[in-house]
Amino acid sequence: MPDPILTLEAVGLKTGRDFLFRQLSLTVDARDRVALIGRNGAGKSTLMKIIDGSLAFDEGRRASASGLRIGRLEQDPPMAQFATLGDYAMAGGAQPYEVAALADQLGMDVDRPAATASGGERRRAALVRVLADAPDLLLLDEPTNHLDIAAITWLENWLDRSRCALVVISHDRAFLTRLTKNCLWLDRGMLRRAEVGFGGFDTWAENVAAEEERTAQRLDTKLRAEEHWLQRGVTARRKRNMGRLSKLMDLRESRRSLDRGPTTARIATQSEDPGSKILIDAKHVSVGFGGRMLLNDLSLRVRKGDRIGIVGPNGAGKSTLIKLLLGQIEPNAGKITRTATLLPTIIDQHRMRLTGRTVREVLADGGEWLEVNGSKKHVVGYLKDYLFEPGILDAPAASLSGGEQSRLLLAREFATPSNLMVLDEPTNDLDMETLDLIEEVIGDYDGTVLLVSHDRAFLDRVVTMIVALDGHGNADISIGSWSDWAARQVPAGKAKGRSAGSTTPQAPGTTGNTAKKSGKMSFKDVRELGELPARLEKYAVDISAREARLADPELYAKNPVRFAAISADLDALRSELETAETRWLELAAMAEGAAG
Repeated sequence: MPDPILTLEAVGLKTGRDFLFRQLSLTVDARDRVALIGRNGAGKSTLMKIIDGSLAFDEGRRASASGLRIGRLEQDPPMAQFATLGDYAMAGGAQPYEVAALADQLGMDVDRPAATASGGERRRAALVRVLADAPDLLLLDEPTNHLDIAAITWLENWLDRSRCALVVISHDRAFLTRLTKNCLWLDRGMLRRAEVGFGGFDTWAENVAAEEERTAQRLDTKLRAEEHWLQRGVTARRKRNMGRLSKLMDLRESRRSLDRGPTTARIATQSEDPGSKILIDAKHVSVGFGGRMLLNDLSLRVRKGDRIGIVGPNGAGKSTLIKLLLGQIEPNAGKITRTATLLPTIIDQHRMRLTGRTVREVLADGGEWLEVNGSKKHVVGYLKDYLFEPGILDAPAASLSGGEQSRLLLAREFATPSNLMVLDEPTNDLDMETLDLIEEVIGDYDGTVLLVSHDRAFLDRVVTMIVALDGHGNADISIGSWSDWAARQVPAGKAKGRSAGSTTPQAPGTTGNTAKKSGKMSFKDVRELGELPARLEKYAVDISAREARLADPELYAKNPVRFAAISADLDALRSELETAETRWLELAAMAEGAAG
């Protein structure tokens, strides 16, 4: 096994009179790829600062390998003292050519004034600085915030090739699933570790929650008071996700039935179905600024019940499209018609409405009650629904963490009467349980949703349609999830000359060379599709059991041969699970193609 490069032993940290955590121990090995998971406010960013040595603690010991180079990406690094982004990136101490090479690959303008740079530009500069220093241990705090999908994919590829140890905090499930091999769960002051990547976190955490519940029942301890946490935890999440996934598939199929046609361009422009309700109808809309065309000849119908994901590079015009649809700006050409009953609520990423107000004032204008879906609800009960403790009711909203502020704003806006919900990067700074809560709220929402996001897993879980902007005026409109849209894209070398929406889409989840799978399914295929969910569940159970055994810190020391045998068995099961999942996706695509 690789030697540890950093250890924390029995560390304790006070915040005021209380300990944020105590008796916390941690070992980081040279090959670790760790997902650090926990609720907002649990102390994840604080733990990062202790790991890199920039924050003193009250108890315990920290030790690191001689000459260890640690790089930490902060959520919002200070840049006020630097004239340009290039000056900031160079201040890390790397060679100029290394900074220039990374800046070019990430699309960072080194001459951009730091004072006026956008969130995405600042994030690119921070990444360039920390990556150019070539650390042995890389600590990343929400690295995908403000990045577009192309930049996130570049970062994933860079980290995949890197040999450094990695500890990462992120809300981006797809990012964590691809890169991590270990999980650290910081929960209620306790740090747990499992030798599984983020893809296995839910199963592992579900077992932990179940064991805690059994312990609470046996010992009749105060853990019974935390029933709310268990209900909002991973066990209930798994069941709710299954129900929402089924509902989402039905919504996508309903939307697809309204928009049958040979091309993606026709999806948005067919005549209205008598049973549909059109909220916004944009026809041949164009808009540009300063000689640059952001949207060119766009036609889009937004119907009641749509969940539309808007994606594209930073600066491609996503916010402009939202403003056009809402009537905040007018197009240079074309026409937009809106229903007279349109009642939007806008949830942006700037948290402007929280300044100078208490939590109670934000939620209920200082009162005790608020109206949610036509019925009155006490503000304390509503706070609990959004995973807040009642004790923060009269605290300044600005004193909350970034993730807690985002959650509070979401709670406020979700209670506002509307038939159109607009969310601009809602997943930034949020923990996994809050993301699950947002998915649940969107799934139960009766109105229409417009969602700007770069979070691929989140898009896959909630949207029924993708509007993909390329930054050159083109919009590719596709029914289905983000993964459905991505699977239909032709290789970059073949994309020249192809106008957005001008080609015939493949069946969702397929590419051109698998189109034959959209034909009639055989009886054997149908039977296999029906049997696969049970097989997948069994694989998950078997994998979870072996992961739990490997999580025993004494197993390797007592019986290394047994440890190796279980590890080999686990690898084989994971491979079989991947094969079965791939087959399930193929058959599901065939079934959808046959139904269409």
